[in-house]
Amino acid sequence: MPAEFTRTATPRDHRSDLLLAGVLFVGAILSAALSSISQIYGDEQAELWTALLYAVVVTAPLAVRRRWPATVSIVVSVAYFVAVTVRVPEIYVGNIAMFIAIYTVGAWMNDRRRAMIVRVAIIVGMFAWLLITMYREAISEAAAADVVAGAMSPYVAFMLIQILLNMLYFGGAYYFGERSWSAAAQRAVLEERTRELEREREVTAAQAVALDRVRIARELHDVVAHHVSVMGVQAGAARLVVDQDAAKAKSILTGIEASARDAIGELRQLLETLRAPGGETTETASTLGLADIPELVDASDEAGLPTDYTVIGEPVPVPSVVAVNLYRIVQEALTNARRHAGPDATADVRVRYDDDGVEVEVVNTGRVVGQLRPGLGQLGMRERAIASGGTIEVSPRPRGGLRVRARVPLPGASGSPRPTSIPSKASTVE
Repeated sequence: MPAEFTRTATPRDHRSDLLLAGVLFVGAILSAALSSISQIYGDEQAELWTALLYAVVVTAPLAVRRRWPATVSIVVSVAYFVAVTVRVPEIYVGNIAMFIAIYTVGAWMNDRRRAMIVRVAIIVGMFAWLLITMYREAISEAAAADVVAGAMSPYVAFMLIQILLNMLYFGGAYYFGERSWSAAAQRAVLEERTRELEREREVTAAQAVALDRVRIARELHDVVAHHVSVMGVQAGAARLVVDQDAAKAKSILTGIEASARDAIGELRQLLETLRAPGGETTETASTLGLADIPELVDASDEAGLPTDYTVIGEPVPVPSVVAVNLYRIVQEALTNARRHAGPDATADVRVRYDDDGVEVEVVNTGRVVGQLRPGLGQLGMRERAIASGGTIEVSPRPRGGLRVRARVPLPGASGSPRPTSIPSKASTVE
């Protein structure tokens, strides 16, 4: 139960209290009339008008019982005490009103220490008054009967019943008030937890949307940047040779057409993934992987960046997400090399398998890079490496160009690192 819990009545609660007070007032009027006719106190019974006044005093405060529970319980208890003392002809609705008042202190009073003191004071006062009254009546009955009130006489048995009933009466009011407070506190805790879960759900949903947008942006950048870069280089080459070598220009234009077709195919695949049920946008939907890197190398060659490709070690199965991410890292590294390395640059792509995992390395020659400028390409490569549980290093080479090395650990990876020549190209790396 939270220490800061407070219980506040709603306008609906206050309307219910007003209705309760009205119903009990009508009941008190009827009870007073019937009690007066039945002469419940005999010759000692007070006038009927006192019962009407008592009905107002004992029921009207209940209309604000949840606003001022301590004050209402004290007023009702004192009114009940006075009414019984002066023999006001109404006892039933008064008992109900006092029970409700004491219950309300336990159920709605936010100062729990004061609530306990008020209820204990009322209960102790009522029992003290009851014992004193019983003692006086016992002496009076014994004198009238000319005997000493003995143990288990009919009158003593009746008094014991009265004590038992009062214990149940006051104990019930105290217990049910505490139970109501505890239940309200538990509901408040559950409601707060529900609100927290709702807030967490909204945050999680927003994060999921943000991650989806990042994945989509990264995928679009990789696809568009790579293919458009290749087509741009090839278009420039075709423009230079179109007058001197029409056949060469035609071959280059065929390459541009193929690059455009590949770009459209990958974009269509990405859009189909976005339209899939549930809106899944994970890279597992892609069919690209490490086995497709030779095609990147060939495209790089055709775009004017001579590129070598070497596989080192015994290839092992690589999870599809990791394979896609490593493929995209190689793709972005080659794209950057074509765009920034210069006209005479070359590149070398290596894929290494060892006992701990898989590594891709792209090294290119060309212009000396003084300081790396952060861009979407580098950001995308780092995000892919981290998403695969790996690391990436992007660093300038002293002789010019860049080195991009990404490594991903593979649980259960095995195999001796030995060179395996894939194409018939020489491996040239510093």
